[in-house]
Amino acid sequence: MSTEPEPTENTDPETRPTAPEPEPEPAPEGADAVPGAEADAEGAGADAEGEGAEATGSEGTEGDGADKAQLSEAEAELAAQRVERERIARRKAEKQGPVESGAKLSGKAADLLAAVRAVESGAKPVAAVFSEPEPPRRPAQEAARPRPVSAEAGRSGAGAGGAIGAVASPGGGGTPGGPGPEAVEAVRRVLVEGGAPEGLSPQVAAVLGDGADDVLRADPWQLLRVAGVRPEQADGFARALLGPECAPDDERRGRAVTVWLLEQAALAGHTALEMPALTAALAQRGVPDTDAAVQSTIAEAEALVFQDALDPTAPEPADPAEDDEEGGERPVRILVGLERYALAEESLADGLARLINSVPKEDGSAEDWERAARSAKGSAAELIRATATHGLVLHTGGEASLAEPAALLEAARGLGLRAWAATHSPLGRDRFGTLLGAGRDSAAASHQATRPDGTPDSDHAGAPTHPVTTVAGLLSGAEGPGRDGDGAFDLDVLVVLDAPQLDVETAALLVESLPDGARLVLAGDPAVLWSAGPGRVFADLLAARICPQVASRTPDPGPLGELVSGIGIGELNQVEAPGKEVVIVPVRDAGEAVHRTVQLVADSVPRAIGVPAEQTQVITPGHGGAAGTRALNAALKERLNPGPGRFGGFDPGDRIAYSPTPGRTIPGHVVGADAEGLRLTCGGEDVVVPKERVEQSVRHGWALTAHQAVGGRWPAVVAVLPGDAVQALTRPWVYTAFGRASRHLSVVHGADQALARAVSEIPAKPRTTRLPTLLATPTAG
Repeated sequence: MSTEPEPTENTDPETRPTAPEPEPEPAPEGADAVPGAEADAEGAGADAEGEGAEATGSEGTEGDGADKAQLSEAEAELAAQRVERERIARRKAEKQGPVESGAKLSGKAADLLAAVRAVESGAKPVAAVFSEPEPPRRPAQEAARPRPVSAEAGRSGAGAGGAIGAVASPGGGGTPGGPGPEAVEAVRRVLVEGGAPEGLSPQVAAVLGDGADDVLRADPWQLLRVAGVRPEQADGFARALLGPECAPDDERRGRAVTVWLLEQAALAGHTALEMPALTAALAQRGVPDTDAAVQSTIAEAEALVFQDALDPTAPEPADPAEDDEEGGERPVRILVGLERYALAEESLADGLARLINSVPKEDGSAEDWERAARSAKGSAAELIRATATHGLVLHTGGEASLAEPAALLEAARGLGLRAWAATHSPLGRDRFGTLLGAGRDSAAASHQATRPDGTPDSDHAGAPTHPVTTVAGLLSGAEGPGRDGDGAFDLDVLVVLDAPQLDVETAALLVESLPDGARLVLAGDPAVLWSAGPGRVFADLLAARICPQVASRTPDPGPLGELVSGIGIGELNQVEAPGKEVVIVPVRDAGEAVHRTVQLVADSVPRAIGVPAEQTQVITPGHGGAAGTRALNAALKERLNPGPGRFGGFDPGDRIAYSPTPGRTIPGHVVGADAEGLRLTCGGEDVVVPKERVEQSVRHGWALTAHQAVGGRWPAVVAVLPGDAVQALTRPWVYTAFGRASRHLSVVHGADQALARAVSEIPAKPRTTRLPTLLATPTAG
C-alpha cells in the first residue's frame, strides 16, 4: 500500500533478537536413493500442503446384542462409498455407446480414443496404435486414497468436523490397523536392497497392498505411488534393483511417470490434463517416447482418455464425411485423467442435472413462500424466491452475506421443510450457528436431537434442533439428519456454505446423496482460494449458468470490508482506519518478519487492539522458508507456550492444526498424551491421534497457510508476506488471508511491490476440469 496507517508499535530499527530457524529435518537413512520422501512438497514460498481429496468416516453404530458385530466408522463409510461408486458405474455403463474413432478426430488422436474404448470393452486395441503384441494385462493399481484409522480412533474424534478421527494421507495410511508386520518386513528388505529409506516400508505396504514386495521387484517404479517420492528417486531405486536392465525407455517407467504426473496435477487442482501438456511434462521427465507412454498407461487401465468439444454448444456436422472438409470439423481437445476424478465429475454432472430437472418438494404453497420472501430483506428475498421453485441455486457474497442463507434456512424450516446447512469446518459451523441463534452448542444440540441413524432421540425429543453441520459430519452420519431407507440424506433443503472449498469428489458424494425433489443451495465467496482437492466446482457452476444465481448486495462493513472488497476486484486501496483496523508493519528480511510477528501477537495487538494472543491468527504463504509456518510456530511457541515438546514435539496448551485428511485442517489445542496417543481438543470435541500418526497429521497452529485458514475467521489476523514468498502471492491468496480478520489486520510486509502486483495482475491459477463440458452436454441428464 502506498500510505501506511499508524502502526501499533515502534517500527524504527532497533536491536532485535532474530528467532532461530528450526534445524533441518534429518533425512531418512538411505536418502541418497529416495531423499526426503514425505507427504509435503515444501518450498520457501510454496503453499504446498499435501493437498488431496477429502476422505470422511462415520461414527460406529451400536449392535443390539453382545454377539452382534459393531460397524466401525471406517467400515460404515467405506460401505457407503461402495454403494455410491456402484451407482456411478451403473450410470456410466448405461451411457456407454459405440465410439466412432473418425467421426470427430483423425490420426493418432482418433486411434488413441478408439484404443481406450476397445480396451474398456475388452476388445483388442487397434493395430494402428499397438503395432507390437499386446503386453500381458495386470490389474490396475488404484491411486492411493486416504483411509480411516481404527474404529476406536474414529469414535474418539467423530463430531468435531465429523469423522474427525479419520486420519491418513495418500501413501501414508492403510487399512484399519495397517499392514501386517510380515508384509512390512518383506517390503523393508526390498527397499534396503534398492537403497531406499527403510522408513517408507509401512507406506509402501499400505499403498501397494498384498504382495507389495513382489510388486516392487516386478516394477520398481511403483515406488512412485508413495507420496513424496519423485521420478529421479524412483529411477535410482530401479537402477539398484534392475541393474543393466534399467533403461529410460522402459515401458514400466513410462506408465509410472504418467500416473505420477496425473496425481501431481490432481494435487494442483486439475481433474485431467490436456494431451499436449501431459506429453510435454513426460518429455521433461526424460521419457523418450511420450505417446507410447500415454498409450501404455491407457491400455493398462491406469488412466482414461476423453475428447471434449471446445464449444459444447456448437452443432455436430450432419454428415461425418464433412469432417475432412474445411469448416466441417468440430473443435475438440484430448484429455487424459485418472478414473477416480473422471467418475466423480460425471457423477456430479448427472446428479446436478437430476436436481435441476426434478420438481422441488412442495411443502408450503407458493403464497407461503412469497410471504416468507416478503418478510426478508434485499438479496435474502431473492434467494428465498429462487429456492422456492428450483432444485439448484447459487448464492455469492462475502462474510456479511451469510445472513441471507440463514434467513433462507429459517424460512424453509418455518414452512415445514427439513432444511440443513453444512460448512467445511467447526469454526464455520459455529459462526453460522450463531446467526441462527445456535451459538457454539449447535453441533452438540444436533447430536442430542437425532440419533446417528437420523431418527429422533426420545430422551431429547423436546430439545430444539439447530440444523448446522459440517460437510464431513453430514457425509459420515456423525452429524446432521442421517439417511433414509434408500441411503439418501433425510432432508428437503441443503445449504452448503463455503462452496468454493468443494472438491469434485466431495461434491459428487453430496449431490448423489440428495433425494429427488431436494433443493441444493451452494453459497460462498467466489474470490477466495479454490478447494484443496481437484476441481473448481463452484466456479465451473457459476460460469455454466445452468441455474439461478443470486449475488448478495450486502457489503462487508468497515475498513476491513472496504479493503477486502477492493482486493476482490483487483485494487489494493488505501483505507481510512481510525481504530487501527488495518496496520502495515514493513520489514527488511525474513528474520525481522519473524521477530515483528511474535511482537505483534504477544504484545502489540493485545495491548493496542484488545485482542488476546489466543484469538490472533498468523497467516503466511508456505510451510517452509525462513518465515514459513515452521519457523513462525517455533518462535511463537517459545514466546507463548515454551516447553520441552515431550509429546512428539508438543506440550499441553500448544495451539495445533489437525489434518484428519489431506487438505482439511481443524484448529485445536493439545491436552496431553498417553499410551493411546496425543490428546487434542478440536471444535469442542476430544480427539486422540495415535502416536504413529502425529507427525503426519498434527502441526503447531499459531501460524497457518491461507489454504489452511479458509473457512475460519478470527478477531485479529497477522498476515506475513516475506520477500522469499512473492512467487506464491496471487489475488485469491491475498483476498483470503486478509479476509480472515473480523476486527484487526496487521500486515508484516516484506514483499515490496509484489503485493500490489499480485492483487492487480495475478488471478487464480487456472485448473483443467471437464465439468463445464459435462454440464453443457445434453446426455449429462
